Amino acid sequence: MKELSHVDEHGRVRMVDTSAKTFTLRRAVASARVLMSPETLAALKSRRTPKGDPLESARLAGIMGAKKTAELIPLCHPLPLTHIDVRANVNNDGVHLEAEVATNAQTGVEMEALTAVAIAALTVYDMCKALDKGIRITEVRLESKTGGKSGDYLRETAVS
Repeated sequence: MKELSHVDEHGRVRMVDTSAKTFTLRRAVASARVLMSPETLAALKSRRTPKGDPLESARLAGIMGAKKTAELIPLCHPLPLTHIDVRANVNNDGVHLEAEVATNAQTGVEMEALTAVAIAALTVYDMCKALDKGIRITEVRLESKTGGKSGDYLRETAVS
């Protein structure tokens, strides 16, 4: 059984020591869904919300969120991010968000990708809340990661 990496032998939280780790290219993709009413979705599609264009605001907020991850998550290492892309696609029930983050560092960027989509989703909510307080943020999750000692990860998708 694997052990928690941020807990020492006495049960105290700790920042993982990455000093001896090799710098490698690391990339992570995370996603989230923002579900909303058909009326709110129509306003979002027309970019006619009380605060402006929710998708562009969400993309920018996600990029900014990824850059602030080490300030928001207590034990995350500050990383020199070399690439951040936040994509927002409108579908039948809301918005699908995806964030891709890369670095050449001693630790991965999973938390940065997850933070980016979470902040982007919260921004969509904020931009549309005047129209719909029942908006739901769902399925914030890691889709894939590459690089590092633990190897690659790719979320398995269900076959329908």
